[in-house]
Amino acid sequence: MFTILLTFSDNRSKAPQFMEDHKQWISQGFDDGVFLVVGSLQPNRGGGILAHNTTFEELTARVNADPFVAEKVVEAEIIEITPARADARLEFLMA
Repeated sequence: MFTILLTFSDNRSKAPQFMEDHKQWISQGFDDGVFLVVGSLQPNRGGGILAHNTTFEELTARVNADPFVAEKVVEAEIIEITPARADARLEFLMA
């Protein structure tokens, strides 16, 4: 399981011009069964994603393909988490 932090950079003013492509990139992550949750980092710091069902290498390539990352609107950090315990509703993450 992975947490991806997409923190706005000094180029954040370019976000509107790449927003539609960024949203398509997010949709593709859900369609591919990789993204579980996507949301905003508060207060207005960027975005966060929970991901699974992929390798670190595959996820790194996916993240680098995000137009926000490619155009340096955000800086990406991928954090790998090895689950040790989960609520019953999240048991699928333990596999």
